[in-house]
Amino acid sequence: MKRLTILGSTGSIGTQTIDVIASRPGEFRVVALAAGRNVTRLAEQARALRPELVVVSDEHAARALTPELPAGTRVAFGRDGLVEAARHPEVDLVVCGLVGALGIEPAYAAVDAGKDVALANKEALVAAGEFVMARARATGALILPVDSEHNALHQCLRGENPAEIKALWLTASGGPFREFSREALARVTPEQALKHPTWVMGPKITIDSATLMNKGLEVIEARWLFDVGPERIRVVVHPGSVVHSLVEFVDGSFKAQLGVTDMRHPIQYALTYPHRVPSTLAPFDLVAAGPLRFAAPDTERFPCLALAYEALAHGGAAPAVVNAANEIAVAAFLAGRTGFLDIPATIREVLKRHGAAAATTLDDILAADRLARKTSADLLASGVKS
Repeated sequence: MKRLTILGSTGSIGTQTIDVIASRPGEFRVVALAAGRNVTRLAEQARALRPELVVVSDEHAARALTPELPAGTRVAFGRDGLVEAARHPEVDLVVCGLVGALGIEPAYAAVDAGKDVALANKEALVAAGEFVMARARATGALILPVDSEHNALHQCLRGENPAEIKALWLTASGGPFREFSREALARVTPEQALKHPTWVMGPKITIDSATLMNKGLEVIEARWLFDVGPERIRVVVHPGSVVHSLVEFVDGSFKAQLGVTDMRHPIQYALTYPHRVPSTLAPFDLVAAGPLRFAAPDTERFPCLALAYEALAHGGAAPAVVNAANEIAVAAFLAGRTGFLDIPATIREVLKRHGAAAATTLDDILAADRLARKTSADLLASGVKS
């Protein structure tokens, strides 16, 4: 029986992870759950799964949760609680479904303790990929990507000779605005942006998909996860989201992973790795999928993708700076405090100011993250120019 910690258990990835666990009775035991302030749902999960440890965001939430828990379940909170859950001595695999930079320290703590990580929090590798991957190699921890694109690449690369790989191709749906003009993009609302055409995801990642920043973050993540230079990581728009990613080989062959647009598929792959097991999901229908269409991304209308490549070229703390600026700008957009085009404008300006920052330790990364957040908030408050 594989023993799990689920970080972000009440979010989209966490709840779908629990769905997968329920479909494989007797194969998994949940040792620890961590969430934010959704005490009601977390209490329900704890009563069903009976973990040893649950973690919430703060002491107030911990006090509210304690009387709702089954006997024998302990409560912790905050950053220290997340790290404790990630390093729990009885855990074999940590599912990291936390949103944003909050996932950096727990992901590092897990690999530092030699735990395998099913990683849905791309920001951990975007901001601190060099450090996280180096520590994973040192401790022997596996990082199994849950993002559908990186999960697809992981599947395509199994058993292949790295010397025969020419390029990695990440597919992008293009989001709901792929045919909008720049003038139309200036007027879009959060409600429009949250209507993703193919995937059901949390609000932050859905907005990132609409701006193409999600794909930019995935380029940075792929650079560290697969140890491939950015010049060999390509992006192609594929509106149907049938092909989840591709690997191009030196002989001109392509290998693609296709499947249903359901995150429970890559979650199950990561949970059961290195084995493949039957799924309870509806089977993928090749005939119903219809023609496969691909197009080049438009970085003029959607500059976030180009900004991510620029951050990789800068190196150092630049990817962490871009990630932090994006988080603050997306939060402002979702709250109705800024426009859609102000997201890339904020990122561009913060990268200009802080992109040259060096990073030789994880603390440097976290310091750059904090500085970029403050600068982003200040810019948005004063009215960034898009």
